[in-house]
Amino acid sequence: MEKEVHEQYEYARRRLRQKKILYFHFVFFLIGSLFLFIANKFFGFGVSATEPNWCIWAITIWFFIFILHFIKVYITDRFMNKRWEREQIDRLVALQQKRISQLESKVNEDTDNKI
Repeated sequence: MEKEVHEQYEYARRRLRQKKILYFHFVFFLIGSLFLFIANKFFGFGVSATEPNWCIWAITIWFFIFILHFIKVYITDRFMNKRWEREQIDRLVALQQKRISQLESKVNEDTDNKI
């Protein structure tokens, strides 16, 4: 019982840490995007004749990375938690035990046929 409570606490703590890092990433994305935009538009940093709006590309790529982080925290990790891991391990162990018992029965049949 106490082990389950401890596992639940650790899971909640880990999820809270993931969300906190995601929120930090979002705030950092907003501030960084604003900085890139201002540096490009008002100070002309990195402006060239071929690509005057390079900051839009940088912000778009960063936004895509943020979306991947969001998906990991709110979708992937939400469903693939400890319980899911245990179920997968139990399923794989059951498959292995089934194969072992099939091999044992096959070996027993082969030894019976030789005798």
